[in-house]
Amino acid sequence: MRLLGLDVGSKTVGVAESDPLGWTAQAVEIIPIDEDNGVFGIDRVAELVKARQVAGFVIGLPKNMNNTEGPRVDASHHYGDLLQKRFPDLPIDYQDERLTTVEAHRMLVEEADISRRKQKKVIDELAASLILQNYLDRHGKLTKEL
Repeated sequence: MRLLGLDVGSKTVGVAESDPLGWTAQAVEIIPIDEDNGVFGIDRVAELVKARQVAGFVIGLPKNMNNTEGPRVDASHHYGDLLQKRFPDLPIDYQDERLTTVEAHRMLVEEADISRRKQKKVIDELAASLILQNYLDRHGKLTKEL
């Protein structure tokens, strides 16, 4: 069983998955969404849940640096509510994602020397991987509880 890590943006959702034991996170894909028109890619998430035997979700929570919550936190909770309605038996947890996008950019620029155009294509996947990896590191390997 695997966890899916989700980095919810206004135009895309980055998706990562854990290995079956919950040790590592790997990027999977980017799902295009359109918040303004109520398109959230939940059907694509359902395909991933079925194909990958997903046991739960970890959604990035983009808190402000002073630990306050803004509109993007509300958007992440809304996405979690949509997932809970579609998958009532799968647990959802939230992981503080402050600085994960900054870290992902740094990794792509400094360590991988990837062009700006290519960065836009992979940044959300990488951020989702960092969110999920941070969660796995904090919680240890997968247990029955999320």
